[in-house]
Amino acid sequence: MNPELQRELAGKRQEIDDLDRQMLELLSRRARCAQEVGRIKARHGDAGYPYRPEREAQVLQRIASLNPGPLPDGAVRQIFREVMSACLALELPLKVAYLGPAGTFSESASRKHFGSAPDLMPRVSIDEVFRAVEANHADYGVVPVENSTEGAVGSTLDLLLAHSLQVCGEVQLRIHHHLLSRAEEMAGLKRLYSHAQSLAQCHEWLNRNLATLPRVPVASNAEAARMAAEDPESCAIAGEAAADLYGLNRLASNIEDDSSNSTRFLVIARHGAGPTGHDKTSLVCSTPNRPGAIYELLEPLVRHGVDMSRLQSRPAPGGMWEYVFYIDVIGHQNDATLAAALAELGQRAAFIKVLGSYPAAR
Repeated sequence: MNPELQRELAGKRQEIDDLDRQMLELLSRRARCAQEVGRIKARHGDAGYPYRPEREAQVLQRIASLNPGPLPDGAVRQIFREVMSACLALELPLKVAYLGPAGTFSESASRKHFGSAPDLMPRVSIDEVFRAVEANHADYGVVPVENSTEGAVGSTLDLLLAHSLQVCGEVQLRIHHHLLSRAEEMAGLKRLYSHAQSLAQCHEWLNRNLATLPRVPVASNAEAARMAAEDPESCAIAGEAAADLYGLNRLASNIEDDSSNSTRFLVIARHGAGPTGHDKTSLVCSTPNRPGAIYELLEPLVRHGVDMSRLQSRPAPGGMWEYVFYIDVIGHQNDATLAAALAELGQRAAFIKVLGSYPAAR
């Protein structure tokens, strides 16, 4: 190697080593501060919920605003989320339930929101995620609520209405589907395993590339990957986490028909989240079945200048042709303007339940 090149590289590598040492010292100082925060809260009887969604969101917003580059904001947020996750685990390791098994997009959403430190607990159904949190077997739950292609997840909406848990966070996850197999090429494959929603989201790609291959719907993409790992003549549609978990080859990547395909997940807990200045509020309500009822219900939001980001109807439990309406609005329920609008809405609605206010996903 060129001696001058070696000298220049040696100098930069020494600088990197020095910076790594300084970063480690600062990380250790931060961890000790986090431990002291836990001791202070315990001394004052406030050790119940060490994880505060609004505090974490504010830290990540502030860090992104201070970012001088060249790292993009997303990378900086991810790094600092892992730092906060590891520091919080020193205070009290979190238990997070999600729709399993391991390798699902729900697991990826859980890791995106909470980092790598929590104890992630797969559950066999969305109902079991709610039960785990409500019974205090888990601190938090992560459940899918809507997909940009396939729409709302009805079971999650129904459970939010039925349970007393609160929404304290949301996660937006870009969904990339891969064709996975033990085989090294598509020729010779005899069957395809996938969740029904993934089959729908990759329908056109499959028609173009694997039109005659039998499609076998299974309970989850992670289960599809597991079955493909045991069946050398098969393939599966699943995400990157499942590919890594089961050691499968990627025969084709990003095969979803819509490149912007995303799923929104909610974080549920036994407590709410404080305001951050960049929040959403979710609620569910019903109205008498009469002309103009929906207009009357929503008019206070319009008059108070509240931005409604979502309106979804669902059949009401136990009532034929009766409906409840799920509404997402921008802002925190403690904000004066939104509080006034919700108070008026509550006077007009036959039923209203605020599901939670929480930091909006970025």
